[in-house]
Amino acid sequence: MAKNGKHNLRVCLLSPHPMVLNEFHRLLEDSGFQITSKQLDSMLAPDLRNLDVPRASVYVVDAHAARQATGVLLGNILEHNSSARLLVVGDRLKEADSYALLRQGVKGILTYAEAREQLSRALPQVASGGIWVPRPVLSRFVDSILNGRQTRRLNPDSTNELSQREQEVLTGLLDNLANKELAQKMKISERTVKFHVSNLLAKFGVRRRADLILLCYQRRAGA
Repeated sequence: MAKNGKHNLRVCLLSPHPMVLNEFHRLLEDSGFQITSKQLDSMLAPDLRNLDVPRASVYVVDAHAARQATGVLLGNILEHNSSARLLVVGDRLKEADSYALLRQGVKGILTYAEAREQLSRALPQVASGGIWVPRPVLSRFVDSILNGRQTRRLNPDSTNELSQREQEVLTGLLDNLANKELAQKMKISERTVKFHVSNLLAKFGVRRRADLILLCYQRRAGA
């Protein structure tokens, strides 16, 4: 068994361009992942909607095509494999495009240049439910969520079995309260707040508050 279960990680590469598929294969040839690939013969929405996509844990999608076509392909994958993790590679993605991808459930976003150095490291993180997105993009996306009217209504997945205190802390995090503000509001010590935050990150399988907020948003959007 390889470290982090790499030999069990099934990765599917999707692109209309054989050169891109070859480059992805080259980048991952020593990774130990189980790699399959599929060249997309058509980028028309009806064809992508009905495309037979190989089964995998993580999909690396070349977003060279129009945003709408990429969105249809991602929707197809999730419709047939709801537990799939998605990582999109593309250049010239506008920030609004990145936000739309994140809302659709994408966990990783890389440029082609970033993929050369980061793809093999990003895949295990994405496979485990983590986020691999440029920090400025993720930060501004989280800000856009926090500024939305519905943010305070976000609820964790019931399967996480949060305690009442953890639910209160999570609500505070989604309201963008700092530890000190949470402590004052809940009338507990700042150290206790940090303890609950650490537990929340562990239960949701993420490392940072921004990842937790994004995950909760994605779960709500997919409800």
